Amino acid sequence: MANITLKGNPFKTNGELPAVGADAPDFRLVNGDMEDNSLATFAGKRKVISIVPSLDTPVCQVQTRAFNEKAAGFDNTVVLTISADLPFAQKRFCGAEGLDHVVTLSMMRSKHFAKDYGMLIEDGPLEGLSARGVLVLDENNKVLHSQLVPEIAEEPDYDAVASALG
Repeated sequence: MANITLKGNPFKTNGELPAVGADAPDFRLVNGDMEDNSLATFAGKRKVISIVPSLDTPVCQVQTRAFNEKAAGFDNTVVLTISADLPFAQKRFCGAEGLDHVVTLSMMRSKHFAKDYGMLIEDGPLEGLSARGVLVLDENNKVLHSQLVPEIAEEPDYDAVASALG
C-alpha cells in the first residue's frame, strides 16, 4: 500500500507501482475506437505510461498536454495516457486540444489495470480512481522508470521520464 495525498489529505492505494527492473503486468484497456488494447498492441516500442485519475481535472490535462508535446522527441516510443474516463470523453478532450501524439486508454471495462499496477485509490473522495503516476517500459515491457506522484495535485517528474528514455 502506498500513501498519497490530495491537497494534503492522506489516502491509500491498493499496492505499489511495479519497481524498476520488474516486468510490467499486462493489461486490457479500451481505446477511442472501443477496441481492447494490451501491452502486445504496442509490441516492439518503448512505452511511457502516464496514469491520471481523470482528464476532467486541470493537472491531468496539463500532464497529458506535456507528454503529447514531449512524445514527438521520443524515438520508437508510444505515450499511453490511462484514466477512468470513458473513451468518448478522452477522444473529445484530445480532439479539442489537438493532442495527437498520445494514445488514450480507458479503464471503463475493468479496474484490473489500477489494481495490478498498485494504483487503485482505496479511500477518500477519489476512491475507485487511479492515483497519478508514470512508468517507462522498454521494448520488452521491463520497467525503466517508476514514479507514484505522492501529491495527486502535482505533476510527475518529466525530466526523469526523458532520462529513462535516454
